[in-house]
Amino acid sequence: MSEPEGRVVVVTGAGQGLGRAFATSLADRGWAVAILDLDEEKASRVAEQIVAAGGTALAYAADISDERRLAAVVSAISADLGDPVGLVNNAALFSELAMGPFEQIDAATWDRVMRVNVTGTFLTCRAFAPAMRRRGYGKIVNVSSSTVFTGRGGYLHYVTSKAALIGMTRSLATELGQDGVRVNVIAPGSTETEIERTTISRADRERLAAQTALGRVQVPDDLIGVVGFLLSDASDFVTGQTIVVDGGLTFH
Repeated sequence: MSEPEGRVVVVTGAGQGLGRAFATSLADRGWAVAILDLDEEKASRVAEQIVAAGGTALAYAADISDERRLAAVVSAISADLGDPVGLVNNAALFSELAMGPFEQIDAATWDRVMRVNVTGTFLTCRAFAPAMRRRGYGKIVNVSSSTVFTGRGGYLHYVTSKAALIGMTRSLATELGQDGVRVNVIAPGSTETEIERTTISRADRERLAAQTALGRVQVPDDLIGVVGFLLSDASDFVTGQTIVVDGGLTFH
């Protein structure tokens, strides 16, 4: 499925993992992609790979919890590529988080997770929504987690932050709907990417996969179709919805 030429999408946390997969797939569909990542080098590599494959992409270094930096990035993207009509809020703290009882989560770590995963998503939506409102059209896709529905232990800060995104999505959908902006959220299951994780082994993934209806390990390609749909014209009457993509681990 290709999109009309000239459409611009912003993907946060796109220097690696799911964000990289989303950005690459959307470029293949004809989107001009703004690659946002805290790591400028990683963001640049992804943009270079997209351009080498014939797509359009530019890299931008940004901490989504930094309001002033976000404002500068918004201006730069609009000048370089045009006003975005798509936004994928993928950036989050997770892979570096230690797993353990909630009593062992110190307040500073809790605040950092909320600052990036919740406030960062809020600030990013607030930064890019005005351009969508001006055009009378836009698509925002937030990335939650199916851990919200399993109530997974050991990650209380992460699970809480991802649950907040579902409520944020619903309220934003109500506020932005009259301006033609749709807001939805996906809830992926545990997805195997190139990012190294000390808290989950391959054997752990296999055990988790055995609990799903489809019985296999989830990979990024399992998510890119849903994200593409939510950004496309085909989903123009879909907003405020949570789509769980976990192979049937949970049913929602």
